[in-house]
Amino acid sequence: MKYECTPCGYIYDPAVGDPDSGIQPGTKFEDIPDDWVCPVCGVTKDMFEPVQ
Repeated sequence: MKYECTPCGYIYDPAVGDPDSGIQPGTKFEDIPDDWVCPVCGVTKDMFEPVQ
């Protein structure tokens, strides 16, 4: 399951992770630390919605 940042459209893909922010490939969205923010616009995890 991928997750989209509703303000900017960034897609978090667990297969890719967010290595620039220390999130390794294979990390489920639920397992990302709560203080992680969108690498594009800086909003918090609660601004993301699941997408197919």
